[in-house]
Amino acid sequence: MATVLETPAFLSHDQSLLTTLIVKLAVMAVLATMLARFRQFRHILIFERRNWQDRLVFTLAFGLPLMAGVTARLLLNYNAADLTLEGAFLAGLIAGPYSGAMVGALVASPAVMGGEFIALPFAVGCGFAGGGLREACPKEAIWQFTPFVFVDLGKHLWHAVRRLEPNWQFVLLAAPVGLELLRQGLGYRFGAQRLFYLNSPSVWMTVLVVLAAVLAVATPIKIWNSARIEHRLQEQEKLLLAAKIEALKSQINPHFLFNTLASISSLIRSQPETARTLIIKLSGLLRRLIRSHQHFVTLREELEAIDEYLDIEVVRFGSKLRVQKEISADTMELIVPSMLLQPLVENSIKHGLARKIGPGSIVIRSWRDNGRGVIEIEDDGTGFLLDRLNQTMSSGIGLANVRERLRVIYGATSQLTLTSEPGVGTRVRIELPEIVAVEQITA
Repeated sequence: MATVLETPAFLSHDQSLLTTLIVKLAVMAVLATMLARFRQFRHILIFERRNWQDRLVFTLAFGLPLMAGVTARLLLNYNAADLTLEGAFLAGLIAGPYSGAMVGALVASPAVMGGEFIALPFAVGCGFAGGGLREACPKEAIWQFTPFVFVDLGKHLWHAVRRLEPNWQFVLLAAPVGLELLRQGLGYRFGAQRLFYLNSPSVWMTVLVVLAAVLAVATPIKIWNSARIEHRLQEQEKLLLAAKIEALKSQINPHFLFNTLASISSLIRSQPETARTLIIKLSGLLRRLIRSHQHFVTLREELEAIDEYLDIEVVRFGSKLRVQKEISADTMELIVPSMLLQPLVENSIKHGLARKIGPGSIVIRSWRDNGRGVIEIEDDGTGFLLDRLNQTMSSGIGLANVRERLRVIYGATSQLTLTSEPGVGTRVRIELPEIVAVEQITA
């Protein structure tokens, strides 16, 4: 049986050109996405005021990959990697005329060494064209330019005619179209040996070449604008979180102050010297709270604040109140939210020991357990019934505030449990992620 050899199928010129245009857009999108992942590059995109170091970083980060693409086109005949027009124009549009010109010079340098002498003035001109357009139009209009501009093209034209003023989206669309047509004309006049361009005898393919130039400019703008918006949302979330933490923290100070002043007022007539001592200690503690704007402190610092608070309570209750600490040495540098323990200790005294006949004690413990920091505050006060457990957890500023702060800061990675037995006492247990250093959040 004779074997029939199939004739290999080759892409036509127009099919090869269409494939080149598709890959060209993919190359630009990948480059823009990769650059947006670098923090310093995102910083350059976010802030409109840029110093010369920022412009140099932008020029090198964007220009060197584009220059490598032109080199790949010359050495490997990989036409899709050549983004001379789009890259130079886009650099000028985003970073200004000088950055655009420098990117254009970088991108055109391999082409000039390959004999394409028109490439250098053309690329530099594209950079200045983008930079000039940047200086003329509002900055937000640039970031609103998207690959979907063609959908609203009629609306942009109508606005320009009706208002008798330039519509910047239409201007941004017309600029790369004009530059691509200029390149087609120069290439046709002087030949591909002097200026690289994608040519086709088909009018429709020429239209697609022009369309690809527009999309290769609009796609990175869309990607980078999404990165800018994402960064702004993250910053807003940080500010919102800091404001919420500050609001929750600010609830503690008036709550604590009200309770302490109520205690002092009850002693003014019967024990004036004791009341005077309490006022002095309270003023010292308030000065500490006013000076401190930190949302997170080490457990060591938190315990020092608790000691100042307990000094006040010891003066008030005398020998009736005993405080015991069982603090593991390896937990002293754990990071905890500031003013976390004070409302819990205050609850133990107010609801557990104040109503107890005879002396009472509070035990503060801490230890590490499987990558978590554990803190317990236990009293031997009056306790409460199990059916009041949920009510106690949801009412009152102290426990409710602590629970909400833990939820806001740590989410599901923290836990607060409350156990109590009438006549035996109450124990509050907090489990936190084991963190020994954090970036402080300031409101």
